[in-house]
Parts: sequence; structure tokens; C-alpha cells
Amino acid sequence: MCILQGTLPLHFFGAGLSFSMKRRQLAYLTVALGLALARVTQAQSAPTALNLANKGNDYVSVLSKDKIVRIVSDKSAVNLTPEVWHVVYYDPDTPLKCIEVKFGGGQEVDVSHPFHPFQLPASGGEILDKSQLKIDSDRALNIAASQQLVRSLTLKSAKLTLTHSDIGPVWKVQLWAAKLNEPAREADLGTVTVSAEDGAVLKSDLHPGRVQ
Repeated sequence: MCILQGTLPLHFFGAGLSFSMKRRQLAYLTVALGLALARVTQAQSAPTALNLANKGNDYVSVLSKDKIVRIVSDKSAVNLTPEVWHVVYYDPDTPLKCIEVKFGGGQEVDVSHPFHPFQLPASGGEILDKSQLKIDSDRALNIAASQQLVRSLTLKSAKLTLTHSDIGPVWKVQLWAAKLNEPAREADLGTVTVSAEDGAVLKSDLHPGRVQ
């Protein structure tokens, strides 16, 4: 093959173009992996409900410290891990016997004495036994999301509640998943009740068919 001086064969440019495309593909893959890792890291580094309950002791009186009545999250917005939590403590000095510390993004944002019409005052019997709180919100969420009925679905949001029951403290984990034909919309799948003491699934009221 005759090649003019100062010129390069066409296959050389093809090889260069292929190399350039591979570099771009590698760059895109690196960015995608970085974003995925950032989301996972954010979820893992988010404070858990019991961490926040300990932190909330700084905003209540001595009479209320560690006397948790319930912990409730808002429905999560970014991923399955809720960003907003409401920790309710027993407070004998208020009419409804409770005080609430609200957290957003791991920081205290409000302290209030919640009032709801027809709500009965909290009683000492509703105080959760801290020695039985061995399963934190992250583990309860993982247990619920691992249930066979929802494992194949695209889970989008969750809401968690830690409360008293006749058999001890329990987590109630409500899950939402993307609809199959309209991924931007979410379907309420129902609730999984998990023991806060040993992580056992006490009740599964899930309806995966709602994604249809």
C-alpha cells in the first residue's frame, strides 16, 4: 500500500475514533457509578430513628429523657430512607402528656407539644422499653423491603412508625413502589410489621398487585 508522506492510513483514524469512543463510554460509566455510590453512601450515612431519639434527649426535660412513646417518619422523598422524623416522648407536665422533637436531615428543626382533636393523653404504659429496642429503623426497613412479595418491584418510598403493642415495641413499615406502566407514579403496597426486639416479621399486609 502506497502512503503519501505526511499522511496516515485511514484505519489509523478509525482506531483513534474507536479509542475516543471507549474513553467517553468509560467516563460515562464512571460518572454513573459515582452517582450510584453517592446515593448509597447518603442512605447509609443518614441517622437512624434511635440515633435521633438519643439526640432528642438534649431538647426535652429530665422527666422526659429516654421515655419514648413513639417515633414516626414522614414518607421518604429521595430514596427509601426517610429524611424527616418525629420523636415523641412522655411528658408528665403537659395536658396530653407528650412532647415531640422533629428532625429533618438529621438536625432538630422543631420542639412542640402536639395537639390533635380527640387525642387521649399519653400514659406511662405507652413508654417503650429501651432494652427491647434492638432493631433500628434501617434494619426494619431492610427486613420489610426484602419480603418475597415486593423483592422484584422498584421500591420508591417508605414510612416507618415505632410504637407500643401488646407483644412489645414494633415497627410498622409502609412501602410504595413504581407503577409498572407509569413509573413516575407510586402505588401503596401496604405495611409490614416487624418486632423491634428481634426483627421477626409479625404481620405482612402487602399487595404487590397494586403496581398494575
